[in-house]
Amino acid sequence: MDKNTIIGFLLMALVLIGFSWYSRPSEEQVKQQQEQQEKKAQLEQEKSTTEESQKAEEKKQDEKIAALQAQAKDVVLQNNKVKLTFSTLGGTLKEAEIINYKDRQRKENVRLFDATTAQMRLKLDGKDKNIITDEHIFMPVDKTDSTVTMRLAEGAGSLEITYKLHKDCYMLDMTVQAHGMSDFFPSSMNHIGIEWTDAVRPQEKGYDFENRYASLTYHDVEGSTDNLSEGSKDDMRIEEPLDWIAFKNQFFSAVLISPIHEFTEGELHSYPFRPENEDAPRAEREQFLKTYVAKLQTAFDPTGKEPTRLQLYLGPNDYHLLKQHNELCINSDKDLELEDLVYLGWPLFKWINRFFIIYIFDWLSALGLHMGLVLLLLTIIVKILVYPTTKKSYLSSARMRVLKPKVDALNAKYPNREDAMKKQQEMMQLYSQYGVSPMGGCLPMLLQMPIWIALFNFVPNAIELRGQSFLWADDLSAYDDIINWGTDLWLIGDHLSIFCLLFCATNIINSWISMRQQSNTMSTEQAQQMKMMRWMMYLMPIMFFFMFNTYSSGLNYYYFLSGITSILIMWYLRKTTDDTKLLEQLEAYKAKHANDPKKKSGMAARLEALQKQAEMMEEQRRRQQKK
Repeated sequence: MDKNTIIGFLLMALVLIGFSWYSRPSEEQVKQQQEQQEKKAQLEQEKSTTEESQKAEEKKQDEKIAALQAQAKDVVLQNNKVKLTFSTLGGTLKEAEIINYKDRQRKENVRLFDATTAQMRLKLDGKDKNIITDEHIFMPVDKTDSTVTMRLAEGAGSLEITYKLHKDCYMLDMTVQAHGMSDFFPSSMNHIGIEWTDAVRPQEKGYDFENRYASLTYHDVEGSTDNLSEGSKDDMRIEEPLDWIAFKNQFFSAVLISPIHEFTEGELHSYPFRPENEDAPRAEREQFLKTYVAKLQTAFDPTGKEPTRLQLYLGPNDYHLLKQHNELCINSDKDLELEDLVYLGWPLFKWINRFFIIYIFDWLSALGLHMGLVLLLLTIIVKILVYPTTKKSYLSSARMRVLKPKVDALNAKYPNREDAMKKQQEMMQLYSQYGVSPMGGCLPMLLQMPIWIALFNFVPNAIELRGQSFLWADDLSAYDDIINWGTDLWLIGDHLSIFCLLFCATNIINSWISMRQQSNTMSTEQAQQMKMMRWMMYLMPIMFFFMFNTYSSGLNYYYFLSGITSILIMWYLRKTTDDTKLLEQLEAYKAKHANDPKKKSGMAARLEALQKQAEMMEEQRRRQQKK
């Protein structure tokens, strides 16, 4: 190693030693670092102690709950409609089973909720401690087949929750009353808190379809019924008093009612079910529909003079049953409007369903006919009732068809685009002379739309269709899946609904008939302009297929029947309409009214005004050019 190398190493060593000496922390910095390390170690120790304390507390709480659960006993009330199981742990309803309605697999009775998914507990604020019912064991007393009182001893007094199941119905009365507990509660205490949660299980085969109709629904004291969102997370703060809150499935509901003092404060929450694994088996992905949470307050008398009165409806969403149960309301002067749980559409469509469709449906059902035949006859009756408007619409189109040569002559007379206003004006005059309205075919068809939409809301909510098989469909309230490949495909799912395919096929045929009728009344220019609309008319049934493939087979069956009858009616009207005679009638009308003073229609008058305005503008333009 030469001299230069040695010197280089020595210089590097000196630099490193100097830099280490220069960058070393001061005594104050060393002290701060030590304090920080000690503080960090202390925090970690405190955190560890807190976690251990929490774990110990959780373990203690779990042991307490396990001990309470070990002491808990079940108490059953039952009639010929429902079987209700109460637990002495908490003294509240544990399980509700609807008799004579089968579950999703059509094997057992519908279990509306149970202890694994639902919980209801009451909260009462005391002076020194609070009563939370699910932390106490109640003593069942005065037990009969239809009544039971759950008693919680507290000092010299007691808290009692009394249940009474009505005979031959789905209504349960519930009263909460304190006895000898005036010293336990503060004088300002005047309410009872209710916390009710439920992870709602699906009850129908059509999971996605059922989810559209399952919602947390509520009714306010002003008589309005509303619900939280069916498809997304939704929350609501209770600002107006409510009569009832319903945890609603498509065909069954658990409804908590406060008919006298209402629910005055609280929160409502609805959370859609999201499986942890989106690729999990269907049974796991469709384990629940959504989770409902209701945190409520209602009046409570701590002196015990007046009990808190509540009611629970636990049963099917049957329109007539719900109306009957309104009469079982404790406050007989109030109409709970429980029938609003059967959604029948917006106000116009709801009234059509209530005062027209339901009466026809009930009359046909009372004949003892199969539900497939009931829907067939319902379709025929509706088509007969709207036949006058259908015929009027068709004849209006037929009149336009027989006048098409005269319209073509006008098109030939005014081939230039700048004459479009004159052509349109003379065309309106032509229609007026022959007593024909271009819009005459639209209005009668629009009058039928409310009935069509009303039935769209009625059929999926008709519990009478639930479990009813017809042809290849095993349940008219759910999709028919005789063609099923077991694997979900994008937009389609795992099946093909035959009734949906038939509905879409008849829709395409009806679109073809409609477009053909329109083309017979259009000029060549108009036909060219309508090409895009024609394609849209043909594409719409294909879009309907992807929308309706998971809808109830009963609804698709009704639309298929409606399409078939429409095709037959159009065929009959075309067969019985003589174009030659129709043209003679129009010529006779023109001759008869030839000398009548003609008052231009609104459209003709507007076109004439526009024509005059255009002519004035053109004249002004020419004058300016001459200047």
